[in-house]
Amino acid sequence: MYLFEVFEEKSYVYIGQVKLVGSPYFETQLDIDELPRQVCVFPLGLLNGETVVLPAEQVNKNTSLTSKKIHKLSDAQVRYRAEHARVHSGVRKVSSKQYFRDPWVAENAKRLAGGFCQLCNQKAPFTNSKGDPYLEAHHIVWISKGGHDTVENTVALCPNCHRKMHVVNEPKDLDTLQSRQ
Repeated sequence: MYLFEVFEEKSYVYIGQVKLVGSPYFETQLDIDELPRQVCVFPLGLLNGETVVLPAEQVNKNTSLTSKKIHKLSDAQVRYRAEHARVHSGVRKVSSKQYFRDPWVAENAKRLAGGFCQLCNQKAPFTNSKGDPYLEAHHIVWISKGGHDTVENTVALCPNCHRKMHVVNEPKDLDTLQSRQ
């Protein structure tokens, strides 16, 4: 048997020749009309025993597209889908690019912040196991977008502001962080 997966509509990716690697089981899943149905699931693995490793970019893109679709649904629709979610979670190996960040630069930014977030100016929300204020190092211009791992490009943020910068990245917040340097 040959396995193909669809990561983008009308685009099929050949995964490889597969074999049964576990006992089949039944579970309830929603059909195309959103009605619960019993399906038989066959755990498969590659015939040669290798593991399929997907690029993190592809997985993240799919997750983002799914999140956008989910966000448009009503609360009742989301609850219904959540109540009928698959019981068995899948596992997948994903490869990603990781940028090396100098720990000296990160620690310097945290110490310079003196326990206060450099965006919201609030005290760190908690302390780590050593009793130090918990802040996260953030690159004003992301390394993945050409920024450098330097003292001038690194600030210390509380976890909420750090996540905000990676989700929203508002120009006014960028201005605030750049003015701190």
